[in-house]
Amino acid sequence: MKGFPGCELSLDPSRSGFERLYTRVLGAPANGLRIRLRRVLPVTKGHFGNILDAGCGSGAFSLELAKQHPEAKVLGVELEAELVERANEVARRAGLANCRFEQGDVTKLEYENAFDLVVSVDNFEHVEDDISAMRALLEALRPGGRLVAHVPGYERRWLLFGRRVNFDVPGHVRPGYRGAELVEKLGRAGFEVSSYQHTYGPLETLTNNVSYLISGADRRNKALYAVVFPILLVLSYFGQFSRPSWGAGVLVVARRPAEA
Repeated sequence: MKGFPGCELSLDPSRSGFERLYTRVLGAPANGLRIRLRRVLPVTKGHFGNILDAGCGSGAFSLELAKQHPEAKVLGVELEAELVERANEVARRAGLANCRFEQGDVTKLEYENAFDLVVSVDNFEHVEDDISAMRALLEALRPGGRLVAHVPGYERRWLLFGRRVNFDVPGHVRPGYRGAELVEKLGRAGFEVSSYQHTYGPLETLTNNVSYLISGADRRNKALYAVVFPILLVLSYFGQFSRPSWGAGVLVVARRPAEA
């Protein structure tokens, strides 16, 4: 299905007619999600047989991975059964036969040595025992397999230049991670970290702050957000070219060590 990232979500029958049309034209109508898609997807390039999107939510990342890697089988795992059912229906309607979704707890995966690439986007901050969750993803990877993980940063820019602890979002057990902290925890879980970088430069963070003020990260004020979102989308698009030395997100690429 051609269109902006996340346009397949317009096939979700649970959305209203206006929401489906809006999403078909503009793609997934969530500024933070679009920022993460632009930052994360480029580091998932490569050739993979099996890909896991751990904690996939609505499935936007899984669907994009399935389109970018048509040779791969993509599995999205999500705890909420309703989201899983809707995502499978969207994949079916979009004709993405290489993408499927199942219900599961990403901290207790039953897969071992099954995936060449595991993607985890903004999940670890929801888990009290995050190192155990990281170990579960390590076991799901084949030796030499790649992990791409994104999390909120511990701090974010506020009013462009100031700093404050990251947003208190429902479901988070911690506001986020400092880069060195995340690298250290992944190392304790058994990963070899290849690189890490901060995301959400000044322009992206400005648009994300405005987005949060309107929606509260809880889909509030949907009519106002629908009016403002196109402006936020254009502004945040140009923010992807920044390489912030610190920011409101941390992106890590790691691998499971190859067995001797």
